[in-house]
Amino acid sequence: MALPNFDAILFDAGGIFLLPDPTVLGPLLAYHGGDPSIAAHRRAHYAGMAAKSAAGSTEKFWHDYNDAYVRSVGVPDDDVELASLVLEQTRNAYTWRWPIPESVRALRALHDAGMPVGVVSNASGQIAQVLARSGVCQEGAGVNTPVRVIVDSHVVGVAKPDPHIFDFALVHFPDALRDRVAYVGDSVTMDVGGARAAGLHPILLDPHDDHPGADFDRLRSLEELLA
Repeated sequence: MALPNFDAILFDAGGIFLLPDPTVLGPLLAYHGGDPSIAAHRRAHYAGMAAKSAAGSTEKFWHDYNDAYVRSVGVPDDDVELASLVLEQTRNAYTWRWPIPESVRALRALHDAGMPVGVVSNASGQIAQVLARSGVCQEGAGVNTPVRVIVDSHVVGVAKPDPHIFDFALVHFPDALRDRVAYVGDSVTMDVGGARAAGLHPILLDPHDDHPGADFDRLRSLEELLA
């Protein structure tokens, strides 16, 4: 895919660098007949996000995600309702901690290539700590990839798709024009919608081609940003 040149790239955290931990959810849903493999649970997250986006669900509503997730890992139809409830009660902000290896590598490569980068996430006040602990990034110098800013919606009091959340990040990129700042997320409603409203260039991470014919740019992997 040919992408335009960007002055900076902002990223969501969940679904882009971190997933709900499959080493937790795998055994949890195996009890209900689900495939416990990491590959199955990686796939299930994007199936869930596609269902959530199709339903137009906002940040607080995860029923469609839960249903699609448990079906994706192979929970039988007669156990989907219970398994979805179990997933809802178990998945929380602190289980979004499993780092996506190729995304972590791509972020480092983008930084090393001189691309200004940052994170804007709907979160619960924990996302900077989790990104650091999971080996993804931190604001400024450190053991992980440095980014200019990590915006947590709970901390700033504004959440996507409200476009004003991006203002807290853009002040750290004073030389970047808005339409030359990319925002990479995994939700059509929250990320593509919010970025468009903010005047940014939205890109959806869509590893399994769940959104064919979409009117926005898509990536199968963050490594495509390096082309």
